[in-house]
Amino acid sequence: MDLSAYLEESEFIDWRQAGVLAHARGLAAGADDTVEIARRCFLFVRDEIKHSWDYRLNPVTCRASEVLRHGTGYCYAKSHLLAALLRANGIPAGLCYQRLSAGESGPPYCLHGLNAVWLDGHGWYRIDARGNKPGIDAQFSPPVERLAFRLKADESDLPGVFSSPQESVVRVLTGCTTVAEVYQNLPDLDTFTPAGAP
Repeated sequence: MDLSAYLEESEFIDWRQAGVLAHARGLAAGADDTVEIARRCFLFVRDEIKHSWDYRLNPVTCRASEVLRHGTGYCYAKSHLLAALLRANGIPAGLCYQRLSAGESGPPYCLHGLNAVWLDGHGWYRIDARGNKPGIDAQFSPPVERLAFRLKADESDLPGVFSSPQESVVRVLTGCTTVAEVYQNLPDLDTFTPAGAP
């Protein structure tokens, strides 16, 4: 399997930016295998980067380097940083999405962003660093997935592991000026491009 696309730098997964690269190397220091490095990167983003809406923190971030600099991001932005930290350590990482109810159940719906990391012996393993709180307990425990949300009947995992963010996600994060504005315009399936599509 060609995993090169999941190691690339991009505008929003800017892992060669000096701060991101230095932080990635710091997280890997002294680790003797990629699973441990991946675990450290996951725990850092889950626990040290605050979820923008949980904490009502501005500014709105999108690029991995912005998320690291400001210490906050929506789930999508946090997934960009986690992908960047993993890629900076030579670990293939991609982006995954779920479609969740924005309320207790039913419409309106929104995308939720998380990651998949390629682990030798496991293949793609999904991890969700959105940040834990009462009712949410995402963990890194391969091969068992412990994601942030248990899907309800009307919610779904969207297929594919993406090497770059979805257009609808980038449009909202770069077009909104406050976390409240993002919350009112959470991305959905309007421009979702399936994995492997042109």
